[in-house]
Amino acid sequence: MKERGTKMLAKKRPKYLNLFEIRLPPAGVASIMHRMSGAGLFLMLPLLIYLLQLSLGTPEEFASFKAIMDYPLVKLFLIIVLWGFVHHFFMGIRILLIDIHIGVDLPAARASAIFVTAVGVLLTAILGVKLW
Repeated sequence: MKERGTKMLAKKRPKYLNLFEIRLPPAGVASIMHRMSGAGLFLMLPLLIYLLQLSLGTPEEFASFKAIMDYPLVKLFLIIVLWGFVHHFFMGIRILLIDIHIGVDLPAARASAIFVTAVGVLLTAILGVKLW
């Protein structure tokens, strides 16, 4: 505590924020998922390029690609990457529309964030069944 004249002033401390108790609006959740999906896609790019190279190579390389793709964990991993791509794509379109002032008001922004999340999950489920 600092003394100024006769009054005692309490030192301001930062407020403790528990990130697990903060309730974000749908647009905030969609924005965080957009960042996570972008980072995940960037980090997985070398592995995806390697799998593409295997699939387009010689018949022996294609056989090793098919052997890798037979593992359930690899399929699950690719479904997660697929969700990242689909979500990042549709959220990017949403952000571009907001940049040109379409859907900026609160109800439209909330509805578009929920729509992007729902479409991402739905398309991932449909394409994931096809992939599996």
